[in-house]
Amino acid sequence: MSLPPIECMYITQEILREGKNGNSNFSFSSSVPMLRFLYELCWTMVRGELPFQKCKAVLDAVEFTERVLEDELGSCFADIVTQMAQDLTLSGEYRTRLIKLAKWLVESSLVPLRLFHERGEEEFLWEAEMIKIKAPDLKVKEVRVNTRLLYQQTKFNLLREESEGYAKLITLLFRGSEDSTQNASTARIGIIKSLIGHFDLDPNRVFDIVLECYELQPDNNGFLQLIPIFPKSHASQILGFKFQYYQRMEVNTPTPFGLYKLTALLVKEEFIDLDSIYTHLLPKDDEAFEQYNGFSTKRLDEANKIGKINLAATGKDLMEDEKQGDVTIDLFAALDMETEAVAERSPELENNQTLGLLTGFLSVDDWYHAHILFDRLSPLNPVAHVQICKGLFRLIEKSISLAYDIVRQTHLQNFGSPSGPGVDNMDTSTSASSSFIDLPKELFQMLATVGPHLYRDTLLLQKVCRVLRGYYLSALELVTSADGVSNAETAAVGYQNPRLHLKEARSRVEETLGACLLPSLQLVPANPAVGQEIWEVMNLLSYEVRYRLYGEWEKDDERNPTILAARQTAKLDTRRILKRLAKENLKQLGRMVAKLAHANPMTVLRTIVHQIEAYRDMIAPVVDAFKYLTQLEYDILEYVVIERLAQGGRDKLKDDGLNLSDWLQSLASFWGHLCKKYPSMELRGLFQYLVNQLKKGQGIELVLLQELIHQMANVQFTENLTEEQLDAMAGSETLRYQATSFGVTRNNKALIKSTNRLRDSLLPKDEPKLAIPLLLLLAQHRSVVVINADAPYIKMVSEQFDRCHGTLLQYVEFLCSAVTPAAAYAQLIPSLDDLVHLYHLDPEVAFLIYRPVMRLFKCQGSSDVFWPLDDNETGNITMAYSESESKDDLSRVILDLGPPRKPIVWSDLLGTVKTMLPSKAWNSLSPDLYATFWGLTLYDLYVPRNRYESEIAKQHAALKALEELPDNSSSAINKRKKDKERIQEALDRLTSELHKHEENVASVRRRLTHEKDKWLSSCPDTLKINMEFLQRCIFPRCTFSMPDAVYCAMFVHTLHSLGTPFFNTVNHIDVLICKTLQPMICCCTEYEAGRLGRFLYETLKIAYYWKADESIYERECGNMPGFAVYYRYPNSQRVTYGQFIKVHWKWSQRITRLLIQCLESTEYMEIRNALIMLTKISSVFPVTRKSGINLEKRVAKIKSDEREDLKVLATGVAAALAARKSSWVTDEEFGMGYLELKPATSLASKSLAGNTVSVQNGSSINVSQSEAAGGRAVAFGTQQSDVNLVKDQIPRTKSEGRLEKAENVSLGKSDLKTKGGTSANGSDAVLSVVLATSQAGTGKSLENQKQLDESSNKLDEHLAKVPAKNSAELEPLSQSTQNEILAGQYAPVWRPMRHQMTPQEIQTM
Repeated sequence: MSLPPIECMYITQEILREGKNGNSNFSFSSSVPMLRFLYELCWTMVRGELPFQKCKAVLDAVEFTERVLEDELGSCFADIVTQMAQDLTLSGEYRTRLIKLAKWLVESSLVPLRLFHERGEEEFLWEAEMIKIKAPDLKVKEVRVNTRLLYQQTKFNLLREESEGYAKLITLLFRGSEDSTQNASTARIGIIKSLIGHFDLDPNRVFDIVLECYELQPDNNGFLQLIPIFPKSHASQILGFKFQYYQRMEVNTPTPFGLYKLTALLVKEEFIDLDSIYTHLLPKDDEAFEQYNGFSTKRLDEANKIGKINLAATGKDLMEDEKQGDVTIDLFAALDMETEAVAERSPELENNQTLGLLTGFLSVDDWYHAHILFDRLSPLNPVAHVQICKGLFRLIEKSISLAYDIVRQTHLQNFGSPSGPGVDNMDTSTSASSSFIDLPKELFQMLATVGPHLYRDTLLLQKVCRVLRGYYLSALELVTSADGVSNAETAAVGYQNPRLHLKEARSRVEETLGACLLPSLQLVPANPAVGQEIWEVMNLLSYEVRYRLYGEWEKDDERNPTILAARQTAKLDTRRILKRLAKENLKQLGRMVAKLAHANPMTVLRTIVHQIEAYRDMIAPVVDAFKYLTQLEYDILEYVVIERLAQGGRDKLKDDGLNLSDWLQSLASFWGHLCKKYPSMELRGLFQYLVNQLKKGQGIELVLLQELIHQMANVQFTENLTEEQLDAMAGSETLRYQATSFGVTRNNKALIKSTNRLRDSLLPKDEPKLAIPLLLLLAQHRSVVVINADAPYIKMVSEQFDRCHGTLLQYVEFLCSAVTPAAAYAQLIPSLDDLVHLYHLDPEVAFLIYRPVMRLFKCQGSSDVFWPLDDNETGNITMAYSESESKDDLSRVILDLGPPRKPIVWSDLLGTVKTMLPSKAWNSLSPDLYATFWGLTLYDLYVPRNRYESEIAKQHAALKALEELPDNSSSAINKRKKDKERIQEALDRLTSELHKHEENVASVRRRLTHEKDKWLSSCPDTLKINMEFLQRCIFPRCTFSMPDAVYCAMFVHTLHSLGTPFFNTVNHIDVLICKTLQPMICCCTEYEAGRLGRFLYETLKIAYYWKADESIYERECGNMPGFAVYYRYPNSQRVTYGQFIKVHWKWSQRITRLLIQCLESTEYMEIRNALIMLTKISSVFPVTRKSGINLEKRVAKIKSDEREDLKVLATGVAAALAARKSSWVTDEEFGMGYLELKPATSLASKSLAGNTVSVQNGSSINVSQSEAAGGRAVAFGTQQSDVNLVKDQIPRTKSEGRLEKAENVSLGKSDLKTKGGTSANGSDAVLSVVLATSQAGTGKSLENQKQLDESSNKLDEHLAKVPAKNSAELEPLSQSTQNEILAGQYAPVWRPMRHQMTPQEIQTM
């Protein structure tokens, strides 16, 4: 093995060659560094490349770069050789040469021997024969010498061994306490060292005495300058021996507090390490934790037993527990348990040295190390000890002192300012430089550590709350003023990024509230001031953050026995109070509830809410008792209500799937009454919850919105209005209010305030406005509730839809009344185009929302004439028929709400309206008529003069009653004066509003008179006008609400009375009753069926009014286009009074038949809806005794049905029918001589059989979704023209033969080829043939049976020839019509011909 080659920079081959040859004249060309040269020279000789003897020659020939002494050269040689000797990889040959080199260097006197003795290893020296002792023996000798020289000395450890030296030391230490200057300390250090050296004192004993003197004088900081002269490692050992002494069994004295404080000071000054002293302390952590766990478990069990029922208790014990004496509450029960627990744990603080060291850290204000110990000892809950808690309080007080001074000074300045005193006026950040408040992060660590035990110092708790509020407001102010303050000024305050500082401040405040302030509140006995201070901090946070803190509040504290005991006690006391709460003791027990809620708001309020859900009768007394609560408790109460709503595991509907659960109804009623009574209730959280639920497609909780609007704004959705109330709904605001306010005064200040609060909660100034999102989500939910409803029965779906629809109506009415003026409402509402196409609302809902906005359109140039009033100046323009003038007129009507909304022209609105329906719908309707229908209200068409006069009479009677009161006391006189003023004000309003209403109706009628001629004149398909009008206008709106149902009937009557061209009133009623009424009954919900019944009632009432007297008929109908026989020709021949009687007979029979069909149906909804409709029309229908008896039989059968709700409805209907039985007339009396009736024959049985077949097969009706955007309309497809006047009218004469043959011919050639809804909508031929058939006579003989059979055969032959593609379309026609013919009840039904019949053709028939 060879040595690793090294790169020789100076000992080159030439030098080696010259050196070997012995040339004494060679020399180096330049000077070289000494160390590198000697290193290369030594390695060259060890490898044998240069003899030892030539070394001197080389050294003589070289010249070094630095000046080298002879001793320095030898020292370098010794270092190089000893270093090479330590290389264990040298081979034996090289090591031998190295040893010889060392010997030669010594022999040649280049290296002194002593240098090798100093620096060489023992083994190398032994091999080089430089020592005479073996290497192991030399090592042992070295150790002994070092021990004798360094460690063996004469030192005195005991005081008695050198009493003089120690006496002088102690005297010096105590005397020097008076002077702690730098010079004095330096002098003392010198004297101590002299004493140690002179008297041979043990330094460790001197250090111990110094520490003991420091322990006795902890405030003397001069000792801190003495300690550094001693080794740091000795301090922890000396202190450890002191702690171990007090751990002995024979020592009964507890560890003195001075020792803990001394140790804490040394750790704080970093003279010793915490871990080095922590190992000497007892008991060990695991042992202490195990002991405390047993103690804590015992206390938790005791706390959980509070309020539990003892099943083993005797009756006497139970009776004593439920004694009916005075109710008392113990606010200090939990605190007493805490005091007992602290007293029980007091020995732990004396025996646990780690807790003692913690108190030492707190006493010297060393939070850094105290925090470390708190974290280590957290399982022991060290803060529960009063001494530790007080030390922590002292640190907290010290940390907030400067900030509290700023808060206090600012508050005093504001107190003396003109703005007035009050905490709310306290602005802790009036200037970013002068009153900026910053709190150290250590303060928040302390508050998190102290946790709920801050209750022990309520004064400090309130200071902390005020400082936190000032801290957060200061951060907010810093962000607010950041834009106006330069970066230099902001940096001067201490923060380059104010927003980051605000985020940090918010996080710290939230953490402190959740970990310290809120838990501490539970242990403060009935102190509302503390709760108010905490609320002042909580109020700075958003409700989302507050609710999160409430949710985390109880979860984090369930492991604390004291808090658990406080909760259990509060829950028990609350239940005890609620058992006895009544109106008589409301004041006393209400205050007790408030005292409990001040300390444990979450527990008490949750318990109360649970009781209210179970017992609805408690709502009123509990709401009254809540007047003593603070704002914090009101806020927690709202969280509890939302928590109960969102809590899973409970059904929100009863088992029947229809009605709301009792707990939900009780909770909604409670919340409504509470928010109405107390103005401090915040509602944003609840509204956000409802919005979130609607986004999920869940709308059951909308009952809370209903209750809120009802209680706070007195806006109630009532489906079953009385006749007087429904009539008043057409009147002015005052009349509507008088009819529906149920005794609530219109100018009730409390009601006005609560209404405004509800509005402001939905439309706050700074928060997100939820009014419109809630409205849109509610409208969208109404559209999808039928599709997405998870219900097994259709009646459940119906109930959900009605509930959602009622909430929508109530909410829209509230918005329209609360958001004033109307322009403010218009600013909030999206445009009609957005409502329909962006938010996909049904047209009827979109118009419900947008209708108040439509009434803000006005003509340019007139500031007080709004649509739909008539502008007299533009009357001539609106009557013009030219297209250019019409467009110019539309451009004059404009809606200008100001920025940021763009002005909207009426023509643009009509353009939006035109996109709401399929294009084919406009073949039979016009956008003007459509917009007019949906834009008007009942107020525009009808003046309920009787209701106005009735209310005015009531007010006069009230005035008269006031004047007759005998009490003449001053208070009574003042009260009467106020009442008179109020009544007189109502009288004046009613009188003026009646006059204004009459003017409004007259003006609207003038406008309608101007516009009527262009509504239907331009429609190319006049045959479908009535069907489209019913489908797109009447049915969607008449089923929307009761006032809308009346409005639809009034609008139709207005169209008739105006003489609207191409609108045929008789055909409208005919299509309504004969074509569309039955499918509408089948597809309506419960409330919609009632509204449809109300619309039918109003329609029949008008029809019966016309039928009652021929003079009335001639006056109101005889010359109207609506009664034209050919309504394509408005000026054609009119329907005679006799013909109208016959058509009326047909309608009566048709209604009877379809009601019987529904009542005999197996479908629940058909039966229910038929009963509801019969209830609504019972005052005008049935009229004939025969129809009434037939209906009575069906209703009587339903009265024995097993379904209770149907039985109740049937019972009511039966009573209504029985009440009107005396007014029923015979068929002859109904016909008034215009009907030819035949006596009853044996064919009655056949007629009944035919009717049964007809009922089973039904009519050919196709119910489909409307093509309108999201619309719920009913479209009627290809259906046989049910001009079944002959079905209800009795036998014909022989002259019918020609007519029947003509009918069969037309059936084959026209009706079977008719597509879409042409035949269903009717034609001029339909009406004319109906009337012609009536004129031809109504007798029917048995001789026509052969003709009926022939007609049936022809019909069968024709149906066999119909192409397959039309078979599905014609199947219902073939079944129903054929069965009717074969049953012998009806004559063949006339079908409209494809071409338009002329009057001459009609006459020839």
